[in-house]
Amino acid sequence: MKSPATSKISIHLKIAIAIFCFLLLQNSFAQNSNNNSRDLSYVTSGGKLHPLQAIMDIRHYTIALDIDIANRSFKGSTEVNLNLSEKTNTILLDLIHFYTITQIKVNNKVVAFEQKEDKIFINSANGFEKGNQKVLIDYNGIPPVAVKPPWDGGFTWSKDSNGNDWISINIQAEGGKMYFPCKDHPSDEPNEGVDMKITIPKNLVVAGPGLLQSVTTKKNKSTYFWKTNYTISNYCILFNIGKYKVAKDAYTTILGNTVPIEYYVLEVDTAQAKKVIELKKRDTKILEKYFGEYPWVKEKIGVAEVPNSGMEHQTMITFDNKFIYKQVGGQEYSANLFHEYAHEWWANKVTNKDWGHMWIQEGIATYAEALAMLELGGEAAYDEIIAGHRRGSKNAHAVVPAGEGISEKEVYSGGDIYTKGSFFMHSLRYLIGDEMFFPTLKKLATDPQYTYDNFVTTQDVEKLFSTATGKDLKPFFDFYLRTTDILDINVKEIGFQKYQIKINNFFMPMPIEITTNGKTNRMMISKEGITVNSALAPQVDAKGFYLKKVTIK
Repeated sequence: MKSPATSKISIHLKIAIAIFCFLLLQNSFAQNSNNNSRDLSYVTSGGKLHPLQAIMDIRHYTIALDIDIANRSFKGSTEVNLNLSEKTNTILLDLIHFYTITQIKVNNKVVAFEQKEDKIFINSANGFEKGNQKVLIDYNGIPPVAVKPPWDGGFTWSKDSNGNDWISINIQAEGGKMYFPCKDHPSDEPNEGVDMKITIPKNLVVAGPGLLQSVTTKKNKSTYFWKTNYTISNYCILFNIGKYKVAKDAYTTILGNTVPIEYYVLEVDTAQAKKVIELKKRDTKILEKYFGEYPWVKEKIGVAEVPNSGMEHQTMITFDNKFIYKQVGGQEYSANLFHEYAHEWWANKVTNKDWGHMWIQEGIATYAEALAMLELGGEAAYDEIIAGHRRGSKNAHAVVPAGEGISEKEVYSGGDIYTKGSFFMHSLRYLIGDEMFFPTLKKLATDPQYTYDNFVTTQDVEKLFSTATGKDLKPFFDFYLRTTDILDINVKEIGFQKYQIKINNFFMPMPIEITTNGKTNRMMISKEGITVNSALAPQVDAKGFYLKKVTIK
């Protein structure tokens, strides 16, 4: 029999051990929760480029996946073909932590690796030599479900109106690492394209980028082999699955090339296909007029119907507006269909080097909508949509943030990359005139130094327009895109029917429309301002070419 003192010590010891075990369990649970959390709100594409990835040039991806729709999962592999600019002990790729990696081979040899913080550290004691490396990663798992596609990305598992499986993927905000190992940064695309081999139930169809190479069927499954030879952003490397029929046609480009049109439309919606294809043909003519030939003539003009809002996925943009169109100039028009299609030029062909310059993609694609209004409905329709973009410019943040290494989610908030980006193009058009603006804009969309394998920044765009006009436009670009300022214009009565007009935050000579005595004239306002005679206070920029505040004293 234990003494009371011994029993007391024993009780305290048991309590201490219990507390220790509880704390250990809590810590283990916290670590386990952190490693296996399904919360991806922190995940974003781009940001600061890791030094280990700065020495890496992606050449090609081969993605082979077997999709288990019933369990909303997949298994398969991704081969990453890359070049190293120098020898390294570690190859670093991005992949969210949802997946189990079973094996990694580099140049056909099994290697050691570590998964940590949504990254794969592939290690070699002897180092990986400078030059080409082929990294094959076998993995499996349950991909994230999209919360609010396409803005909050992942997989969307849904059914069409006939109860058939209908799956879409959206990963612009988060990047390709949401479902395949990659270098997740906008400054590096696979120069030699992508192969995708997607296995699904044989009653369904896969819509993908590039050209369909083959469909092989074994028992109850079919494998769709899609291939693009073009460089492509990693958020456009994806596929959609549905009970699709393929409506086909062809288009002759502005340069005389014939490119196939393929619309992957749900079987239940085939009656809508002809109209969508005719709209694509008309919209292509508009876009080619301003931005040059359709960029992907060696592959296709593709559209896939999806259960969420459209996206600019290269050679297979997605579309769903319930086939509701507005009338513009007596013609049917879909803003969703046109905007995503404009991205074939602005995002897919002309690509920002860093997400901090995303306005180039989104702002000019939005401005393309205004040009569509100009073509379909004339100046009145153009003025109406531009006025909407002016009202939609909130100026909460600079369109181009300071510094480089900006993530997609950092720059995406607020919407000004769309509306203010578009209105900036409108202001630039007025500033330099149509005879300079439109040819220079087309050069930006067609010159090899800005397209395909090359990437652009705001500085590149500014230099292009400055060179074309022979004027230093940097103050204009900086004011509108790197600050939240608007023109502060003062109209002051200085005598009988005499007024001084001055820009208080002057940064360069500005042409502005001034209305006096019922007549409107384009006048150049210098730092000193100008003096005008008018029976009434003059109107300044009444049509709205600039973002401004006018004070009349």
